[in-house]
Amino acid sequence: MTAKVLDPCCGSRMMHFDRINQNVVFGDIRTESHILCDGRSLEVAPDIEMDFRNMPFEDETFHAVVFDPPHLLHAGDKSWLALKYGKLGQDWRSDLALGFAECFRVLKPNGMLIFKWNETQIKVSEILELTDQKPVFGHISGKRANTHWITFMKMEPADD
Repeated sequence: MTAKVLDPCCGSRMMHFDRINQNVVFGDIRTESHILCDGRSLEVAPDIEMDFRNMPFEDETFHAVVFDPPHLLHAGDKSWLALKYGKLGQDWRSDLALGFAECFRVLKPNGMLIFKWNETQIKVSEILELTDQKPVFGHISGKRANTHWITFMKMEPADD
């Protein structure tokens, strides 16, 4: 595989400056097209339709992973928020724990995991409990400081 970066929950690729970047594998569990309430078109068109809880890649494939999973528990199935960002299921703790494990599995040693989380409905502290990995640094953004950007580094195993 020549791509260096994986985005397993790409949605409409809204965080990417280059939405057709050949160095990124864009994955998502859904392929959908919608017209939002304001008339804009929303396209979820991943390169690979996949589940972030069980990714179809070999161990240590990517130099970087961008993990921006759905963050909503409560949203109408056809609401623009659910269409745009996706929605968590009742087993969200297990789902996100599996997602973190998979992201670290496909990440090369010394690779970076960029995690994005909006804590409007679930606090970031609850999410960080779902992985044994420790963040290196992060940043809070947004009008209400609800969006957290958190960076992890997959450390190489220590020599015995």
